[in-house]
Amino acid sequence: MTDASPAPRWPGSVALVLASSTGGVGQHVRSITRGLTEAGASVLVCGPAATEEQFDFTGAGARFTPVEIPASPTPGDARAVTALRRALADTPVDVVHAHGLRAGLVAALARPAAPLIVTWHNAVLAGGLRGAVSRLVERVVARSVRVALGASADLVDRAAALGAADARLAPVAAPALPAPGRRRTAVRAEFGVAADRPLVLSVGRLHPQKRYDVLIDAAAHWRTRTPVPLVVIAGSGPAYLPLAARISAARAPVTLLGHRSDVADLLGAADLAVVTSDWEARQLFAQEALRAGVPLVATAVGGLPELVGDAAVLVPPGDVDAVDAAVRDLLDDPGRRADLGRRGLARAATWPTEADTVAALAGLYAELTPQLSTGNR
Repeated sequence: MTDASPAPRWPGSVALVLASSTGGVGQHVRSITRGLTEAGASVLVCGPAATEEQFDFTGAGARFTPVEIPASPTPGDARAVTALRRALADTPVDVVHAHGLRAGLVAALARPAAPLIVTWHNAVLAGGLRGAVSRLVERVVARSVRVALGASADLVDRAAALGAADARLAPVAAPALPAPGRRRTAVRAEFGVAADRPLVLSVGRLHPQKRYDVLIDAAAHWRTRTPVPLVVIAGSGPAYLPLAARISAARAPVTLLGHRSDVADLLGAADLAVVTSDWEARQLFAQEALRAGVPLVATAVGGLPELVGDAAVLVPPGDVDAVDAAVRDLLDDPGRRADLGRRGLARAATWPTEADTVAALAGLYAELTPQLSTGNR
């Protein structure tokens, strides 16, 4: 699929609401902001000031109003609800579209006059009190929305089971990466990786859900290989210090790169991509790896199996030995890596693109605002 066809024009106004984000949700909101603006919509983005600093929604054509919605519930949520109410009063919109349960809860409590859509981007994995609170939030949001969108089929089922009157699938397309800016040899030289040394790449927020501990423990087994593969993990997040300590204790050949804006360059230099998450919907890095023709090992969780099909090696979550074996097998078999790379490119060509995602949203907004002239052409 290509981005050649423009999205249907929708002349209305939408408020896109998001909580604190440093990764996929923020990228998605910026992507649809740009597409909706180009499709004739007026876009207001409401979220933490830090998200505007990182993702530049105004640069994508939106107006931005700061509404501080942290990643976890706090007493400050009442202030966020008040701030969102004020923003929607100052700038009335035709549709309110919140992304993620945290933003969905604040939007639901703000009781907007416009129809409310909430996209489920993540599953609730936490246990104990935090998990109980999150599941209560799920139920409140599901019963408050006009339409619940799920980034993967299991999320659609979850929203429907919790009482959403209208739950639909809305696959999130990874924004297209720019062409690599550096040659493969230059990127590998940055990490001191010789031509014959395997480079294994993972990209994502440093968060317990990503289970980088599994990748680190598997990498520790590879010290006996010749040459020793180097694992590089690009991303920032709250798990940095525990992961750094684990790498040191295990003497694992793993480097934490921090936030990187050159993922295309990293993929161009990598021999293999790995995803070890406990759950994902349509993880952006998995999409980026297959689009780049880089063979992928990923956990068989959430929406990943339906995303990659037979174009990646799938392993059980939390299984160090399975990750170890899958990576070893691929590093020992260049022909299979090349075949997976070709399969990945073919699979990626079947996915919805950013333009398809925007077109679907514009169509949904038009469905919910029949009083507006859609002006499709």
